[in-house]
Amino acid sequence: MNTAHILIADDHALICDALRKMIEPPHQVVGTVNDGLSLLKMAATLQPDVVLLDIAMPLRNGLDAGRQLKQLLPKTMLLFLTMNPDWDLAVEAFNLGASGYLLKNSAGPELLKAIDQVLSGGKYVTPPIAHGMEQVFCRDPQALKHTKKLTDRQREVLQLIAEGYSMEQIGLHLRIATRTVAFHKYRIMEEFGIANNAELVRFALKRHLVSAA
Repeated sequence: MNTAHILIADDHALICDALRKMIEPPHQVVGTVNDGLSLLKMAATLQPDVVLLDIAMPLRNGLDAGRQLKQLLPKTMLLFLTMNPDWDLAVEAFNLGASGYLLKNSAGPELLKAIDQVLSGGKYVTPPIAHGMEQVFCRDPQALKHTKKLTDRQREVLQLIAEGYSMEQIGLHLRIATRTVAFHKYRIMEEFGIANNAELVRFALKRHLVSAA
């Protein structure tokens, strides 16, 4: 297997350092970033073979950054490494173009195996997630299609609300009107039965769009 150029995106410096030590050698880490916007900028410059990224990152979570990155660099492979064990987020990650999905409690050899597998053109799903997806599908073959999901814009708005931005600030950040931000906020609350901002934050934490740390 040829040496791959890998970009790491995680908002915890210690995790980035630990991942670098596991990956090098045989592969080369060309950079690390700690938020989704920086990931997009650095990926455009470095054009890595693989991006190893978390879901919960500031400013732009890994799902939204990954979707935009695949549009920008369709040949770059996305390998999600996250604390989130929810199979529905794994499905969402693959729908946006991911090549792999691992949990952060995976062993080092599994990470290297996943990298090699995606570099060979395959897909990799860590066994606990794959098992959960199989169980759900066996109970209800349509379940993977019918899960309630946030839209891309709703997810962006929810993340920024949970990070403490005002609706005016969110509007400026996303370049949309404040009333449009409010529309997305209240659609989320209506669709998911959320009563107030505190529940919105808990919902974002549960979806791992923001970190509890």
